[in-house]
Amino acid sequence: MLSRIARLRTAALAAALALTALAGCGSSGSTASNDKAPLEIWVRKPPGSNTEKTHQSLAAAFTAATGVPTHVTALFDDFETKLQQAAAQKKLPDLIVNDTAQLGTLVKQGLVREVDRAALAGGDRLVPAAWDAAKGADGRYYGVPFSAQTFALFIRRDWRERLGLPVPTSWDQLDALATAFTTRDPDGDGKPDTYGYVVPGSTKRGYLDWYFSSFLWAAGGDYFTGSPDHPKPAVDNPGSLTAARWLQKQFCADKSVVPGAVTTETTQAHPLFETGKGGIYFTGPYNLARFDKSLGRDKYEIVALPPGPAPAGKPAVLAEGENVYLMAGSHNPAGQRKFAEYLIGVDGQRLGMGDTDGNVVRLPVNRDVDLAAVRTDERWQVFDKAYREAGRYVPVMPEWTPFRQASAEALNSLAADCGTDPKAALGKLAGAFAAELEKQGAGS
Repeated sequence: MLSRIARLRTAALAAALALTALAGCGSSGSTASNDKAPLEIWVRKPPGSNTEKTHQSLAAAFTAATGVPTHVTALFDDFETKLQQAAAQKKLPDLIVNDTAQLGTLVKQGLVREVDRAALAGGDRLVPAAWDAAKGADGRYYGVPFSAQTFALFIRRDWRERLGLPVPTSWDQLDALATAFTTRDPDGDGKPDTYGYVVPGSTKRGYLDWYFSSFLWAAGGDYFTGSPDHPKPAVDNPGSLTAARWLQKQFCADKSVVPGAVTTETTQAHPLFETGKGGIYFTGPYNLARFDKSLGRDKYEIVALPPGPAPAGKPAVLAEGENVYLMAGSHNPAGQRKFAEYLIGVDGQRLGMGDTDGNVVRLPVNRDVDLAAVRTDERWQVFDKAYREAGRYVPVMPEWTPFRQASAEALNSLAADCGTDPKAALGKLAGAFAAELEKQGAGS
């Protein structure tokens, strides 16, 4: 039987052949290389947002430095669907900036080309851990790290202080705070209209699993166990069950989650925190500027996620970010590489950072960039510390999306139906994981 790595290398060869089929991508249909051909760049950002404007500034600065024309298109809703449509029409963009978790899918579909890490100018200046986000399941690189991030608890400080409760340092204290926010009228308006947790619990794009993963690891749970070449499902181990029971408890027993969470996406969750519906939101540093403006910096605080319950609990938090992907069939492969090199260089990283809601580099991947020297906001240090000391990327799989989606659906059932047994649900999920591993040729 072929080893997992051998199967993955066979799959990589198939993807390479797919790249050849896509070589005609582009309006002219010509496959000739032209190092001055315009670069079409897609970014997964809301159109008209300040983050789109920052990407436009980055592209303009690159053009000024190199003479290579660029055009930035911001897409947010159904980004992946629109990318598939462009591939079908042989009109892929030259580059995209998208989530690190999309790497496996892009590789499997043959939409991106391999990156020679050693030949990339400035690649040796990146934080070593950042490269993990660009590594495929076959050990090769199919993206260039651009931005890293992790997550922390955004807590209504004014509510907490009004109720005389401490900054939570354990899950028990965190849950007690959530219950108090739900039952003790923390905003003082005399109405039972506040809750503890804001949770993006939708199954769309696997949102609930994305939210839950940090709690899973912090409780001592995991997605897989075993060696990278022979992974085995671990979503039903004792730590995973602890985390799943904790999640269901907030929805069903404590009722400390803002209603409607089971269909809430992140764009719908943000307003729930800033308008005072919920007082605890586990989210990323990209919301700092937004909430400072809409809520007021003095009204909330940033707190690292505490370790999970003993005996298996430990510090852990999801690490992710965005990669620059060099798409198949570009007329300007040299320009693709140069643009990626610009984004990871000191100038590109600094331009992408800032204390405004337009930042697109959350935590720099270039180790020559000092976060504190660029950002005066000390709250970013909480995220930086969490990333460096407790950050974990999702498992490297040929395609991670099916696992995330299956997990989100299982967790959503626990939240939506309080009669669902967590142990049975996770056992069924482990079976689905095993089947998916076999399907992807990633099992033993």
